[in-house]
Amino acid sequence: MADIKVPVFSESVSEGTLLAWHKKPGDPVKRGEVLAEIETDKVVLEVTALQDGVLVSTAKNEGDTVLSEEVLGVVGDAGSAPAPAPTETPAAGTAASTAPTENPAGNEATRRDDLSPAVRKIVAEQGLNPAQIPATGPRGNITKADAVAAAQGGLTYQGPQDAAKPVSQQAAPPQQPSTPAVMPAAHIPAGARPEQRVPMTRIRQRIAERLKDVQNTAALLTTFNEVNMKPAMDLRKKYQDQFVAKHGTKLGFMSLFVRAATEALKAFPVVNASVEGKDIIYHGYYDIGIAVASDRGLVVPILRDTDQMSLAGIEKQIAEFATKAKGGKLTLEDMSGGTFSITNGGTFGSMMSTPIINAPQSAILGMHNIIERPIAQNGQVVIAPMMYIALSYDHRIIDGKEAVQFLVMIKNLLEDPARMLLEL
Repeated sequence: MADIKVPVFSESVSEGTLLAWHKKPGDPVKRGEVLAEIETDKVVLEVTALQDGVLVSTAKNEGDTVLSEEVLGVVGDAGSAPAPAPTETPAAGTAASTAPTENPAGNEATRRDDLSPAVRKIVAEQGLNPAQIPATGPRGNITKADAVAAAQGGLTYQGPQDAAKPVSQQAAPPQQPSTPAVMPAAHIPAGARPEQRVPMTRIRQRIAERLKDVQNTAALLTTFNEVNMKPAMDLRKKYQDQFVAKHGTKLGFMSLFVRAATEALKAFPVVNASVEGKDIIYHGYYDIGIAVASDRGLVVPILRDTDQMSLAGIEKQIAEFATKAKGGKLTLEDMSGGTFSITNGGTFGSMMSTPIINAPQSAILGMHNIIERPIAQNGQVVIAPMMYIALSYDHRIIDGKEAVQFLVMIKNLLEDPARMLLEL
């Protein structure tokens, strides 16, 4: 027998929430296989099996609060598996085969016992009929992914009349899912005014708390500028094929911005600093956070020592972070620290914004979408691909002059990329 324990949390994390079990008692497990997922206020942690065997029992349910190193369940050998519950078979010729049941036709699946709490939550909120949901689980059960796919695929919304059904025909009380499902607008009957109350995930609560703390503590100010992206676009177009052939990754704008920001941070050390009490901490290294949108909220993994990274190295690291964020695989180490951040709202079509700094950092650079606009160039009006850029900063330690000059330096480097290679 071996206990399944909650991973050791970092010092800043006191507890977590059990998001989901990937196995049920009696299921075979292999060493290293993911058994459960736990959400903290920073990351989602995977709980893996330490040995081959069978999941004998579970001590916690989905949605329960768990502590560091708390026992979640037990894995044992095959002989330890719980015996399946006996199924009563009515005798031939008895009235059991013809007697009416509590479940009306068409609703029998709404009382299925094999629905997990997360699936019940989605079924109840979306008004789905489980009988219509294709099941892909290992035992023919409906998984959370099946329920989400059904909600997005257009299964019929049953409507508020289901509230009048007997309690025995309603889904079990839901627990908090890892990613709350939202009722598609197309499934809401005309004239209906539905509402939905969903608890914030731990990560979302932490994001809200940190952003509000920054607003309450820092003296936030934002300065703007614009960049003619044609030189950078020409550089990419000219060398893209050679870059991919040599490095196995594409040359994007983010690596150019990271390199430009690194050079500007060298020139203006206070932008790379942070406030601690009444002290200013100047960092002699450059760890730049890249804001990445994930299903569970905004995360900011850190590029370490960007002054020592090549453009190809930056691109590969960003691609790895994006993959890990999409799969919920980012670790605490990936997101710890950082002296400066960059966020790219342009990928979603943002034209201009005032990003909020990621405390305890003192500044953040905001990128936006590229739009062809008329500009004056050498006395002529020309059409150029322009991007607005923004620098939000803590005015307690960064003066307006330094902030403006920092942003102007980034503009100049991007409009003449050769300056970054020549360190001019």
